[in-house]
This record gives sequence, structure tokens and C-alpha cells, in this order.
Amino acid sequence: MDRRDHIKRLMALGAASAVPGSLWASTAQTEGAVKSERAFGYKRSVSHWTVTDLEWEELCPWLADQGIEAVDLVGPENWHHLKKHGLDSSMCNGAELNLVDGFIHEEFEGVLHERYREMIPHVAKAGYTNLICFSGNRRGLSEEEGLAQAVKALLPMVKLAEAHGVVLQMELFNSIVDHPDYMADSSRWGIELARALNSPSFKLLYDIYHMQIMEGNLVANIKENHKYYGHYHVAGVPGRNEPWNDQEINYPAVMQAIDATGFDGYVALEYVFQEPLKESMRRSYNEFIR
Repeated sequence: MDRRDHIKRLMALGAASAVPGSLWASTAQTEGAVKSERAFGYKRSVSHWTVTDLEWEELCPWLADQGIEAVDLVGPENWHHLKKHGLDSSMCNGAELNLVDGFIHEEFEGVLHERYREMIPHVAKAGYTNLICFSGNRRGLSEEEGLAQAVKALLPMVKLAEAHGVVLQMELFNSIVDHPDYMADSSRWGIELARALNSPSFKLLYDIYHMQIMEGNLVANIKENHKYYGHYHVAGVPGRNEPWNDQEINYPAVMQAIDATGFDGYVALEYVFQEPLKESMRRSYNEFIR
């Protein structure tokens, strides 16, 4: 054994001793459905836009068989597929305009109010909880101006959400690689908004991929600010691919940090698949977001 192999083996032994054994699945186990006891207390999901190569009637029963509870980013037109197979819509969509025209711009306030007033009761009636929203792009607005308008525009929607038991979740994006000019590109800005709204019906969707690009310090941030985070998304950096060992985020450590906060909401896969869909999801669920 040469020096490089010896160091690799030592690193592997160290990692194995630091992580609960139940976090890792054997090769034989990953060949079948996930039947083992769950290592973590949160629930698991997958964002639908990443798995559209699978028809609903193939995706939903497979997820149910794997013990996966939900599908993310599903609108009312497809909720019947989920209900047929006992799956949750872990993050509803359909009220937003798009990713760039959001609550920080006064010119969109009226139409956003109209759409969210219609969708919030619809989500509640269907038995779901989470509904996504977006800040929108800056377009020259300062952070202070964007924050003030977002508070003004969101406050009545948050009050309506409270009345219906719905939670509005604003997603944090990176503005370096994927979403140039997006306002809510830091946990700091999002937390300021959440504090100003001061409601259990407003949370931040903490996308681990995006926040690694923007600010890093993931584990400390989650431990300190978890009360503001209502949902998590998973992908590898760089490339937004599988969250495995060939990218820079230590997902076992991040997942342990999330679980240690007592979080019992959803952690959703949201990456661009490089491996066959089912095999990739199975490995991610077995090894990295258990």
C-alpha cells in the first residue's frame, strides 16, 4: 500500500467513526426499497422539475415503495397524482408569477395578492401546508428598499396564511451562478424579512446548494438560525448534481446538523441527475439524506 492509499484508508476510517452506522447503506441494501429504520427525523421529498422524465404513474408508486413521503413543487393540476399514492405535496406552487417578478416590487403587489388569496385557501383545503414564494430580482433596488416593500406586500398574505394554517416559504437563491440579480440571495436578508413579518406562517426555504455558493458556513448557520428555516433543498456544489462524495458539501454533517435542531419538515432532492434517476435517488436517500 502506498502513502496515498494509506491516507485514504485512514480518512475513510475516521469518517466512518464520526458518522452513525445507520447513515450508510450497504450495496445490497441499496438494490432494494428503503426498508431500514430511518436515521433522521425529518421527512424526504424530491423536486418534481428534476424528475419529469418519469411519468407520474411511474414516479409516485416508486417513491411510495421507497418510503419517500412527498414530491416538491407541485401545483393543483397534479395533486391528484399524489393523493392517489398517499404522497404529500411538500412544497406547493402555482401562485407565483415567476422567479424574477416577486414581492419586492410594488408593481407586482396587486397581481400577487390576487393569486395568493386564491391559492392559500386552495392549499389548505387540499390538506397541504407549504406554498412557495420569491423575492424577485433587484432591478436597481437597494436591499433596504426591497425589504420594506416585501414586508408591506407579504404581511396581508401572511395573515391570510395564518388563518388557513398555511406557511409561505421564500426560497433563497444564489446570484453568482444561477440567478443573477436575485434579491433574497443571503440568509441574512431573508432572516431580516422573517423577523419583520414575525409569523409562524412565513419561513425561508434554505437551499443548501445556493447558500454554499453564496456564503458557506452551512452547519453553523443552520444551528443558529434554524427557527427561520421551514424547508431544505439538496444538491451538490459545483454543478448542482448528485450530493455525493465528489463535490464540496459534507452532506452527512449538514444532515446531522438539521436533524439535531429537531426539524421534522421536509428535505428535498433538487439536483440535475447525472446517473439514472431511480438509482441516483435511491443512493441519495440511502446514504446522504437518510
